[in-house]
Amino acid sequence: MAPLLQDVLGTDVVSPYDELMAYEYLYSREGSTLKKIVEATVLSNKLPHEAFYDLYGFVTPDDFDEVSLWVAQQIGDFAIAINQTPSWPTALCDSKRPSPLLYYRGDINLIESRTISIVGARKATDMGKARAVALARDLSANGITIATGLAAGIDTAAAQSAIANRGKVIGVIGTPINKCYPKENRELQDIVAHEHLLLSQVPLYKYSIQPFKTKRYYFPERNELMAAVSDATVIVEASDTSGTLTQAKACLSQGRPLFIMRSCAENSTVSWPRKYVDKEGVYVLDSTQQLLDLVYG
Repeated sequence: MAPLLQDVLGTDVVSPYDELMAYEYLYSREGSTLKKIVEATVLSNKLPHEAFYDLYGFVTPDDFDEVSLWVAQQIGDFAIAINQTPSWPTALCDSKRPSPLLYYRGDINLIESRTISIVGARKATDMGKARAVALARDLSANGITIATGLAAGIDTAAAQSAIANRGKVIGVIGTPINKCYPKENRELQDIVAHEHLLLSQVPLYKYSIQPFKTKRYYFPERNELMAAVSDATVIVEASDTSGTLTQAKACLSQGRPLFIMRSCAENSTVSWPRKYVDKEGVYVLDSTQQLLDLVYG
């Protein structure tokens, strides 16, 4: 069995294929998490194949072929960006939890554009969706790229509005790059992938074999990535148990401004905004111009 990177080990050449296979194999191990993989790679100034060799040396694990052959069959209409190489977007260099690898479809250069995340409840109110539509429209008119998680509700409304108003969209998903959730957003996700930018850091192989209930943990990590991609985040509406609050925390930890729409901040049925509005870097949003002035001066 041939060892990984046998032809380039010891040179300055980086093989995207081998980095992909190393990342996928590291993630396939029992108990693996993004946090552990980041610690073994980026935070240790190592590429995925180097972390692989730290563990296995030149003895290729018996089940490596199983993982690599399965992943090879999934390779198609997507590319990868590798941290610590020229392929990595400079806008992500200050991320507090930097993934060693990103899967993407579309124009990766959109990450370097001025970008605002618009996020919120999946079970959004009609008024909430209308606010997301209006904000995405106004930001698009000002040349701002809209980042969303392409979830139901607020995310979908914002993405559809940006596209309808000839703006640009970055979709950051909590599934592998070749999967879609929710299924009803397949057409929207395909538009984003072909005409805008679709991003994922979710491993192909592990996702395919793990229990369904454990897959939900990729979504909070998705929110952390979306916060890193964006210059600021706007929460349109969210309940006290909303996954959107993961992105609120990620904004503060990464030094990104967080905006809470006034209608949400003053909503007496939720308590979470009161925990944020007095924090540094958090603003109650009244207008698009306020957002543009505070973020871009």
